[in-house]
Amino acid sequence: MTSPSRNKNIGAPRRRALAAGAAALSALALLAAPAAWAQPRQGGTLNWLVNPVPASIVPLTTTAGGNAEIGPKIVEGLLTYDYDLKPKPLLATAWSLSADGLQYTFTLRKGVKWHDGKDFTSADVAFSILTLKQVHPRGRGTFANVVEVRTPDPHTAVVVLSKPAPFLLTALAATESPIVPKHLYEGTDIAASKYNSQPIGTGPFVFKEWVQGSHIILERNPNYWDKPKPYLDRVVVRFVLDAAARAAALESGAADLANGTGGIPLSDVERFRKLPGVEIDTRISPYLGSHQQIYFNLDTPALQKVEVRRAIAQAIDVNAFAKTVWYGLGTPSASPIGKGISRYHDASIQPYPYDPKAAEAALDAAGFKRGAGGTRLKLRVLYNPFQERRAADFVRQSLGRIGIDAAVESYDFATYVTKAYTERAFDITLESLTNLFDPTVGVQRVFWSKNFKVGLPFSNAAHYVNPEVDRLLEAAAVEVDETKRRQLFVDFQQIVHRDVPSIELGANPAITVLAKKVRDYGPTGEHIRGSFADLYFQP
Repeated sequence: MTSPSRNKNIGAPRRRALAAGAAALSALALLAAPAAWAQPRQGGTLNWLVNPVPASIVPLTTTAGGNAEIGPKIVEGLLTYDYDLKPKPLLATAWSLSADGLQYTFTLRKGVKWHDGKDFTSADVAFSILTLKQVHPRGRGTFANVVEVRTPDPHTAVVVLSKPAPFLLTALAATESPIVPKHLYEGTDIAASKYNSQPIGTGPFVFKEWVQGSHIILERNPNYWDKPKPYLDRVVVRFVLDAAARAAALESGAADLANGTGGIPLSDVERFRKLPGVEIDTRISPYLGSHQQIYFNLDTPALQKVEVRRAIAQAIDVNAFAKTVWYGLGTPSASPIGKGISRYHDASIQPYPYDPKAAEAALDAAGFKRGAGGTRLKLRVLYNPFQERRAADFVRQSLGRIGIDAAVESYDFATYVTKAYTERAFDITLESLTNLFDPTVGVQRVFWSKNFKVGLPFSNAAHYVNPEVDRLLEAAAVEVDETKRRQLFVDFQQIVHRDVPSIELGANPAITVLAKKVRDYGPTGEHIRGSFADLYFQP
């Protein structure tokens, strides 16, 4: 035992040493904490704001609304992608292309189960790809060259093409080409299937419930093939239509994540950057891209004259649009292939010069002189709710200055889709048709005459027909030489710019708001349209 006198002599130095050691350990602990926190932790409920309310959950027969965001948490694709759009394994673990470019062979992951307990096999892949070819808005183009899908065994699928499809290997994410269960869909009306809204998938989350107008609940899949993922216990998708209410929920912590039209008004972005509890992510998904445009209905007699369309283009100041409507947060681009697809974008194409006087003279020459009250003609203006009402008002005011009475009609998302693509009850519509990962998939659908079909959403809204454009697009879709393919797309862009079936606005802002505790919500190129399998909460 230490004597009291000895303890008295060394007590102070020891206490100082112990205190110093404790301080050092505390400092080391603080330094080590971020690394420890970086390890994914199990548990928690993600409150995720999505707007507008989707018509379904699986992006199979439509990519309308939020289903391309929600669906990939439940159903999966053959592949996922990094931010350079290089493919990574998902339901397929390996893939190869034949020397002639006409056969893709996929080795499928073993031991994967559908949420109802059935085995996932190559039969599901074959059924899904052939179904996507028939019913998906872009599938008619994406899988146009697919003639059959062979299934030599349960874990091998061979996609056989009539012509090369150089874009196909990038089209296989869940958000674009979901693999669905053959045993539940086969022999049914695909468009009316209850499984579009009550999905059974192979993904990290299992569908629990959908209360219309309120929320969707997804729960952790305890049998997910990629253990220990997912880390979350639950995802609650909340539909809050009012932008101010969404901002309040994110600011208060009642919501954890929101993106795009499901998030905050652009006018709030700078204020949110300064808040301590949230982060602003402006990354654009390379898989999705961002692009917005104005389409003319070429079935409207007055708009069949290219002189009228060019005059309208001269009356809309695209740069002012970007500064006022987008608060300077977007990237203007006058080409239908935006700057995000840099390898094919034609930077020489610029907006028609803003010149209202020249526009008025052109309208006079085209036979549309101002009448009583100064009005030349009346046009109906629609807008996809993925664009703001402010965008439509900007166009209305611009056209009003040159004597065009543009009446803005506002609808919920589902009604807008019906009005624009089924009833075709519009003269001008402001759309949000992204370029996606390749022009053959994201851009061809818009200008290819063979993709005009009444009732097919997000396709050729203008009803644009140009045989040379069709030829260029069809040639680019099968051209494996990158230099030649680029030239085909450049020629296409030049013709479309001259014909003015659209006024291209460019890449709209991509704003994601997330609570600081949210980690790894978008680690793949699909960004928020990925699976959330990696998402976890930092303490």
